[in-house]
Amino acid sequence: MLALLGRSALRFTALKPGCLVRPVAPTKLPGRYLAHQKSLPRLPVPPLQQTLERYLLALEPIVSQEELESTKQIVKEFGQKAKLISGVLDFKTMIDNETLPVESLGGNPLCMNQYYQILSSCRIPGSKSDSVVNYSQTKKPTHITVVHNFQFFELFVYNSDGTPLTVDQIYMQLEKIWHSSLQTNKEPIGILTTGHRNSWANAYNNLIKDKVNKESVKCIQKSIFTVCLDAPVPKVSDELYMSHVAAQMLHGGGSRWNSGNRWFDKTLQFIVGEDGSCGLVYEHSPAEGPPIVALLDHVFEYCNTSVMVRSPMIPLAMPRKLRFNITPDIKRDIEKAKQNLNMMVRDVDIKCFVFQHFGKDYVKSQKMSPDALIQVALQLAYYRIYGEPCATYESASLRMFHLGRTDTIRSATVGSSVFVRAMDNPQLQSQEKVALLKKAVQMHRAYTDMAIRGQAIDRHLLGLKLQAIEDLVRIPEIFMDTSYAVAFHFNLSTSQVPAKIDCLMCFGPVVPDGYGVCYNPMEDHINFAVSAFNSCAETNAAKLAHFLEQALVDMRELLIQTPNSKL
Repeated sequence: MLALLGRSALRFTALKPGCLVRPVAPTKLPGRYLAHQKSLPRLPVPPLQQTLERYLLALEPIVSQEELESTKQIVKEFGQKAKLISGVLDFKTMIDNETLPVESLGGNPLCMNQYYQILSSCRIPGSKSDSVVNYSQTKKPTHITVVHNFQFFELFVYNSDGTPLTVDQIYMQLEKIWHSSLQTNKEPIGILTTGHRNSWANAYNNLIKDKVNKESVKCIQKSIFTVCLDAPVPKVSDELYMSHVAAQMLHGGGSRWNSGNRWFDKTLQFIVGEDGSCGLVYEHSPAEGPPIVALLDHVFEYCNTSVMVRSPMIPLAMPRKLRFNITPDIKRDIEKAKQNLNMMVRDVDIKCFVFQHFGKDYVKSQKMSPDALIQVALQLAYYRIYGEPCATYESASLRMFHLGRTDTIRSATVGSSVFVRAMDNPQLQSQEKVALLKKAVQMHRAYTDMAIRGQAIDRHLLGLKLQAIEDLVRIPEIFMDTSYAVAFHFNLSTSQVPAKIDCLMCFGPVVPDGYGVCYNPMEDHINFAVSAFNSCAETNAAKLAHFLEQALVDMRELLIQTPNSKL
């Protein structure tokens, strides 16, 4: 900046030639200017973390404490987004180079195929059936999609030499996206993906008739993954916060909030809320939970490292906004999808809680399987509410086999049925109850071992039924029997998804009068998510959560009160 001083302020004195620029010979020296210019270093880009820390330090004396805390949250959120993306790309490098460690179970190597299906893949709606396409099988995509205020962007995350963008570069690109998508009056095109699969298939065919729309949709489908920068949502109490965030991750809160800020067919969508909440939603077709959790564990560890990489001085192009031409028919499809989604969102009840009384370490100290104990506790909780056991699904991994997916651990066993009836029977001694608990836990453990070795019943029976349908033969009587319908009506659909990080997964019930229960046993506590449908008068997520917590407490008390009861 130049300053002009008034004449009265100047005092003239005799000065020597200026010391900043030493005069040289008055004759012309061609090329001298360029010679000096080329020797000067390029202006460096400081490490992002350093700049953000110094920015916050500069704010301290000039803004209120409340404003400072708000800005700290914003700074943390943006850095979080950039590092999250970089962490996923770091995991992708191991997939691309096939350097992922091969996992094993009981000394047996596990199929790693699912890891190679979760990135650059997408579910595609079809008129008769959907398909899953993995775009990394041909030319590997080099972009992700970012969505903010219902507006999608194509963000290239690799340099021309194939190296991934640094965290600083990603941060700057996200800032460009953020500032160019502040309008909130855009049509939520992504909400079409929430529709019933047949409705969405029809809307999809209508949508991609337009060449511009088709190109934009294809860009989303081919992307490595999607990042959703969510708008603010209503604040809730600390008690409800965990459940509220889970709902946001699962469905986005409805058309009024962030459900249109998604492309639910995309295998992986990472979500960052303005309140700092962070999670993902994934389309289940290509993979089960464990590969997703392994990715999350890696990203979390990556984000906690403080290695700063200086960004190259390469100008990056503005991320391309994906355009959609909204015809009256498409607008009508969007409105239908909104109505349908909002009904589903209102119907889903989610209760997340942390069981603080003990974790997997205590259960192991009792010589028991933490998963088996939790499953028996679920049986006890359900029995106390309804007075009878129910068909219960727990997923069992079949990754000991080539391209194996899952089979069913049927947690409602003869052993668990006898125990839950005995637990509250005052006529029985504690020693008898412990013996029955021991038998129930062992029975569940045995069924688990049988299932993961491919000897369970569900997938075999399903294969036989589908074969009969495909061959157009008379459906065998076993599949028309009332007992078969009862056995496959899973009022309890459950899954253990253990992780190194203190996180939690959630999903909805699989039948109208059922529950979905997901849990992550940590060393000294257990994270639970329980879901139910509000439209069913007989189910209540908070009620089952309460009875489950009480069942676990009572089972521990039983063990404590009974000497020499270690299993």
